Amino acid sequence: MAMSSGGNKGGPSAEINMTPMIDILLVLLIIFMVVQQGLQRGLSVQVPPIEAEASTAQSVDQIVLEVLPGGQFLLNTMPLDQANVQQTLTDVFATRARKVIFVRGREDATYGDVAWAVDVARASGIEVVGLVPRVPGA
Repeated sequence: MAMSSGGNKGGPSAEINMTPMIDILLVLLIIFMVVQQGLQRGLSVQVPPIEAEASTAQSVDQIVLEVLPGGQFLLNTMPLDQANVQQTLTDVFATRARKVIFVRGREDATYGDVAWAVDVARASGIEVVGLVPRVPGA
């Protein structure tokens, strides 16, 4: 705190020194920015470009796990329920050298179901999980 005595006004006046307050504020701001970076969580996925989705020809070794609402899944048109998705994926990819799967969520499927499908795919030993985006206008 700074204090001046005397002067033209006739008497002491007290003024708050703002420099230490601003220093503390900047240090707190930096601390919160650093902590915020550590709290970020997310999924690491690869999304193919939309042009690649326009071609409807599927390769023989391409596997798509489609997420339907209500805990139902399709593995290349083979219906699965939520209880045996991980075991089926583990069995299918056990003999494959290329462990790549694409996850497609229907528009009415919940985000939690799609995230669960990605987590189960990673837990099944699949190395690359790609998300299939919606085609505009479809």
